[in-house]
Amino acid sequence: MTRLGELERAVMDVLWDLLPGRADGLMVREVADALAGRELAYTTVLTVLDRLAGKGMVRREREGRAWRYRAAASREAYIAQLMLDALDLGGSRDAALVRFARSVTGTEAEVLRAALIASGEPSPPADPVTPAGPATPADPVTPSAKTPKR
Repeated sequence: MTRLGELERAVMDVLWDLLPGRADGLMVREVADALAGRELAYTTVLTVLDRLAGKGMVRREREGRAWRYRAAASREAYIAQLMLDALDLGGSRDAALVRFARSVTGTEAEVLRAALIASGEPSPPADPVTPAGPATPADPVTPSAKTPKR
């Protein structure tokens, strides 16, 4: 998954935030106008959008002599892929997942639990991992099954 630079992220935020009402995509001028506080040249925004298209982050469609741009995936899909990529950085995916589960808030844990149940995953254990603050290096990690690499 492509990590975004600061300007690329700002452009993607415009596409993600404005696009729900604009399924046809945005023109370069519209993106530049949405970034008006940054005082960017039209050509700078065009270059960033073209690079994002090359990275597969945006899709573009020709409209006359110009292009319309839209995000190739949702913000949530992008963030989820970043999280999965982080798990692939090395070490134990299981240990990283346990540490993550122990660091989320109670509400976030409920959202994760509900998502697992909705996806048809087995029910959580009788003594579910509860948020107890960040895990320490001494935390025992004994996964019941090896998590497959994605």
